[in-house]
Amino acid sequence: MRKSARSVFVFSIYLFVLGAILVVAPGILIRLFKFPEPDYLWIRIVGMLVILLGFYYSHAALADLKAFFGWTVIARSAVLLFFITFVLVGLAPPVLVLFGLVDFAAAVWTFFALRSEART
Repeated sequence: MRKSARSVFVFSIYLFVLGAILVVAPGILIRLFKFPEPDYLWIRIVGMLVILLGFYYSHAALADLKAFFGWTVIARSAVLLFFITFVLVGLAPPVLVLFGLVDFAAAVWTFFALRSEART
């Protein structure tokens, strides 16, 4: 598995774990990060969507879909920008930025992996 595929595959594991927590025990994250009490149906639906994103990421990594990897760099970087904006306009607590930083760090990993592969 190439470095870029590995970076996307590892991110898919993060998505599977996060999604499973949101589906099965969303209260854990809610209390841990001091988020306001949500509608637990909607948080579970978001968890299901995160799991499905994990499915796409893992299968794209296994199929070595390099174009997909580049797209994810853009999308995962945008997550951080959205989360910072949500915090700045008062829609979310600052701790939300931590989740965006995970996405951004993973995007940076994929970016540099793609760049090093392009050189070889």
